[in-house]
Amino acid sequence: MSYDLKKDKSGQFTFNLKAGNGQVILTGQSYASKQGAQDGIASVRAHGADDANFELKTSVAGEPFFVLKAKNGQIIGKSEMYSSTGARDNGVASVKSNSSSTTVNDLTGG
Repeated sequence: MSYDLKKDKSGQFTFNLKAGNGQVILTGQSYASKQGAQDGIASVRAHGADDANFELKTSVAGEPFFVLKAKNGQIIGKSEMYSSTGARDNGVASVKSNSSSTTVNDLTGG
């Protein structure tokens, strides 16, 4: 379990939370600064273990997914689209058990 901190082509910073098997289980919002993304990671650590911070949703295509929100209601990150509500629920459980990771792989190049 770890966080990958990265910079996209437009210069924005984001992160992925990965489970022990390397699968991405949560993708963070885009941030203008590296510090903003690091603060986002800290927010996942602070909020990722509490059921109350997860909002279970369904896409317009009928695919289940979830968002993780901070106590103030701001979205911290979003899951992938899942094939079933059971798979989505497993994703939530995975975020809850992996969000406390202190390993951050800085892939920003500096």
